[in-house]
Amino acid sequence: MNYYEVIVNSSSYRGRELLTYQSEQKLATGKVVSVQLRSTPTLGIIVHEVTKPRFATKPIGSIIDLPALPQELIKLALWLSEYYPAGLGSIGQQFLPKNLTSTTIPPEQTAVNVPHIFDKLPPLTEDQQNVVSKITGSGTYMIHGETGTGKTRVYIELAQRTLSEGKSVVILTPEISLTPQLAKNFKAAFGDQVIVTHSGLTDKERRTTWLQILTSTVPLLIIGPRSALFTPLQNIGLVVIDESHEPSYKQEQSPHYLTSKVAAKLAELHKAVLVLGSATPSISDYFVAQQKNKPILRMTNIAQTSTFKPPQIEVVDLKNRSDFSKSPYLSDTLLSAIDQSLRSGEQTLLFLNRRGTARIILCDQCGWQALCDHCNLPLTYHGDSYIMRCHTCGRTKPAASYCPVCNNPKIVLKSIGTKAIVENISSIFPNARVQRFDTDNKKSERIEQHYTSIFSGNIDIIVGTQILAKGLDLPKLSVVGVVIADTSLNFPDYTADERTYQLLRQVIGRVGRGHRDSSVILQTYDPSNFIVQAAASNSWDDFYSREIAIREKYLFPPFCFVLKLTCRRASSDAAQKKAEIFTDTIREMGIRVLIDGPSPSLHEKIGTKYQWQLVIKAKQRAELLKVIDALPTDWSYDLDPLNLL
Repeated sequence: MNYYEVIVNSSSYRGRELLTYQSEQKLATGKVVSVQLRSTPTLGIIVHEVTKPRFATKPIGSIIDLPALPQELIKLALWLSEYYPAGLGSIGQQFLPKNLTSTTIPPEQTAVNVPHIFDKLPPLTEDQQNVVSKITGSGTYMIHGETGTGKTRVYIELAQRTLSEGKSVVILTPEISLTPQLAKNFKAAFGDQVIVTHSGLTDKERRTTWLQILTSTVPLLIIGPRSALFTPLQNIGLVVIDESHEPSYKQEQSPHYLTSKVAAKLAELHKAVLVLGSATPSISDYFVAQQKNKPILRMTNIAQTSTFKPPQIEVVDLKNRSDFSKSPYLSDTLLSAIDQSLRSGEQTLLFLNRRGTARIILCDQCGWQALCDHCNLPLTYHGDSYIMRCHTCGRTKPAASYCPVCNNPKIVLKSIGTKAIVENISSIFPNARVQRFDTDNKKSERIEQHYTSIFSGNIDIIVGTQILAKGLDLPKLSVVGVVIADTSLNFPDYTADERTYQLLRQVIGRVGRGHRDSSVILQTYDPSNFIVQAAASNSWDDFYSREIAIREKYLFPPFCFVLKLTCRRASSDAAQKKAEIFTDTIREMGIRVLIDGPSPSLHEKIGTKYQWQLVIKAKQRAELLKVIDALPTDWSYDLDPLNLL
C-alpha cells in the first residue's frame, strides 16, 4: 500500500495540514485524484508520498486521466499556505476548475497552431528598445512608463523573445474590461498561442481552457486576471503584471494573497522574468525595488509619433459656484469643452470615483477637511452620535460645527453618484449618445461588452468610475472631465493619497496619446491640494518623496507589515467586548507588535452582524503569524491588506 499527502479542493476543509490517503497504485506528485472528504467526494492533488501513518486512512477513489500538474505549481500551493495562512481547502480551490471529473474531460483537446511568422509590429521606440535590452536573465523588473509610452509593445517584444525560447508567458490584467484590447494586440502577434481566461467565462469554458493549458505540448501565452497565476502552465519564462498598482490584484477572499507576491514566487520557481508595469507604481513596490536594487526602467516619451500637443489641464474650483450656472455638478468650463467635442464628432469621458459610502467632512469655503491627529486620515461623520470617528485607530472627536481654519459655520457632507451625472448631462445635451459604466452595470452593459462601440466612437459621452481609468486607448477621445477630484482623498485610509494620485494620473492618461489635441478639466474643492496639483503636473518624484515620508512618520507599509482582524457579532457591544478581550490576549503574548483599535469597521453593520476591527503592525512579518495562530476561529483576518477600511 502507498500513502500520499493530498491538497483537497473544498472550502469546507479549513485545516492547515495536508490530508493523507492510501492507494495501491504508485502516483506521481501533481496527479489529480478523487477522494472522500468526510462523506463527500471531492478532488485532490497529490503532493508527495509519505510513510504509513499511525492513524487510519481512506482510499483514493479514482485517478483522473490527466497529466500531472507542474511541480512548480505544487510548490507554489505549499508556499501560499504558509505565506498567507488559510485553510488548505481554499488553497486547493485556486488550482483546480469547478466540476472537473472524468466525465467532463473532452476526449481530445484542441491543438494549438503555432504561427511561424509573426505579424508585422510597429518598430520599437528608443524608450522601448532601452527597456527590452535591460531585461535580461531572471528576476524582477519594474517598468515605470507614462501612459501612451507603449508598455504593451514592450510586453509583446518580451513575449516574442520568451516564446521563441520554447517557454510560456503569463500576462496579468487587473480587470475583465481590459481583456479585449489586450487580447487583440497579443493575438495579432501570436495567434492561437494566446489563451484568455477570466471569471466572465462559464464554468465549462474555464474548465476547457484549463484542460487545454494542462495538455498543451507547445508554449502558450495566457492572458487573464490574478487567477491566471494558478493555471497548469509548463515552463514559464515571463510573467507580466500590467497596471501593477491596481488594488484588484489583492484577493479579497481566503486566501487573501497579493498578486505581486505570488507572481514573484512563481517566477522564482520557474527561474523566470517578472515585470511590474505601471504609469503610477505602487508606493510599496517602488520603495522595495529601490531598497533591493531591482531595476526601475523609465519610459517617458509617447510611442505614437504625432504633431498633437500634450493635453491642456485645467483645475476648476468647485467652491466657485458662479462657474456652475447650467449644472450643479458640471462647471461651465467643462460643459463648454464637452460642447466643442460633440461639435467636432469627438468623445468625452466623465470620471467620478465613488468607491465608498462614507460622508466627507469639509469646509466649502477654504477646503479644510477633518483628519485624525493620530493617523492623519479622514474622519467619518456619524449622525446618530454626532461624532467624527477614525476607522483605523478608533479615536473620536465631537462633530465640527464650524471650520477651525476660516470659521465658516457651513461644514458640508458631500456625496454624488454616476447616475445623477448621466441624468444631468443627458438633459443638457439631449442628442448626445451617453452611456454609464460602473459596478452597477448588468453583464450586458459592462464595458467589455461595448468596447468596440466605444473604440469606434459610437458613444459620445462616457460616464463612469475607476473602470474607465485603466488602460483604455480611445482614438476619438478629446475631453476628460473629473467631476470631483477629491473623492478618494476623503477615504479614511492611509492609501487615500496614493490611490487619488494613481486614479487622476490614469484618467488623465486616457488622452494625450498622440491621437488628437485634448483637454482635461479637474474639478476640486481644494485647487491648491498637493495631490491634485502633483497629478495635474505629473510630478511623480515630488509625490513619492512626500508620501514615503508620511508613511515612515506614521508607520504604515512599506515600513511595517500589517494584519487586519475583524470580529462580527449580533450587537455592536458584543463585538466591541470580544475585540477588547482579544486585544488583551495579544498584549499578554508579549510579541513585538503595535495595536491600533479596537474600533468599529467603516461599514459597521453588514446584514445582521456588527463589525469591529483591530489593526496590528509589526516590523517582522513572523510576529503577525503568531497573532493569526492565536486568533479565535470565528474571527476573520487579512494579512498584507491594501487598505484598512
